[in-house]
Amino acid sequence: MSPLISREKLVILCTSLFSLFAQPLVAQEPIAIALAGLSHDHVNGVLQQYKSGKVKIIGIAEKDDELISRIRSRYTLPDSVFFKDLPTLLKHVHPAAVLAFNPISEHLAVVEACAPLHIHVMVEKPLAVTVKQAERIVALAAQYKIQVLTNYETTWYASNQYIQRKVHDSAAVGDIRKMVVHDGHEGPKEIGVSKESFQWLTDPETNGAGALVDFGCYGANLMTWLMNGTAPLAVTAIVKHIKPAIYPKVDDDATIVLEYPKATGIIEASWNWPFSIKDLEVFGVKGYLQAVNSNTIRSRESNQPYVLQTLPAPSPPYRDYIAYLTAVLRNQIDPQLGLSSLQNNLIVVKILEAAIESAKTGKRVELTPNPTLNLKQ
Repeated sequence: MSPLISREKLVILCTSLFSLFAQPLVAQEPIAIALAGLSHDHVNGVLQQYKSGKVKIIGIAEKDDELISRIRSRYTLPDSVFFKDLPTLLKHVHPAAVLAFNPISEHLAVVEACAPLHIHVMVEKPLAVTVKQAERIVALAAQYKIQVLTNYETTWYASNQYIQRKVHDSAAVGDIRKMVVHDGHEGPKEIGVSKESFQWLTDPETNGAGALVDFGCYGANLMTWLMNGTAPLAVTAIVKHIKPAIYPKVDDDATIVLEYPKATGIIEASWNWPFSIKDLEVFGVKGYLQAVNSNTIRSRESNQPYVLQTLPAPSPPYRDYIAYLTAVLRNQIDPQLGLSSLQNNLIVVKILEAAIESAKTGKRVELTPNPTLNLKQ
């Protein structure tokens, strides 16, 4: 029988094993990124991650000196990272990815600057203001073999991820028959967005529309995901101008109906809610699921009572967009058909453009089906 291992050898063995398993964790350096614009208030999220050491910011392209001064002092950024425009920035630094926090209408210009240099891009929702712009982005991504991802707050909700798994991995819900999404808040002015965000959010040229685009994109994104990347057959929309004195150029309330062969999607997007809301309801043949908020699920099967449950946070790669982007760039995740993917977000832009047309004409707008995109790098 072998003698018992000595205390000294046991300590050495445990230390070696700890070092072996800990090594991959300490070897993962934060990715180096650049920011295209600072006028989208969602930029504060990535700047907070910079302050906590979860990401490296090696360049920021912004021309507004007042905005630069405010952001620089708030997040103690060095002067050396600031450039007046993205092409100039990219002549001096080569980030792993550029994150766009500028008006939606400028997303295409970001991809046009980054793609020939084989630099990946992540934009804030939605991908583009027109289908023509979105299709150009898709073409550039394919030509230069880069990732172009779109970030939505609701992508990182444990509740939405739970619903997707339940819909596709079990018989608890059954085939989807109806989806309803409520998204929005009291209004950009009412919640106190920055003057820079307010300017482009309320301009149809830079945002595409008002609440219809700002919050309609969330529902289009989630429904396309739940329908396995299939576009609706047709789109019908109505919009309202409830507060024309505040939002004279764009709608502030929109209802969008998506028609699928055996299901209907209803998107309710508004700057007139009494509180901020982002929820999702799915009615199937056998059951019902509601993502009440980011981590709460309400469910019901057949004639059973409602069940309310609180979910744990998602696993790290699906917890926030920096973790997800990092995993994609390290080939740990394939984004195809996911909420951030080009396949999904091209359809989102088609839905939004059809909704804008329907609201203007008062007519139902049919979508022309496209061949399935294959954007594997």
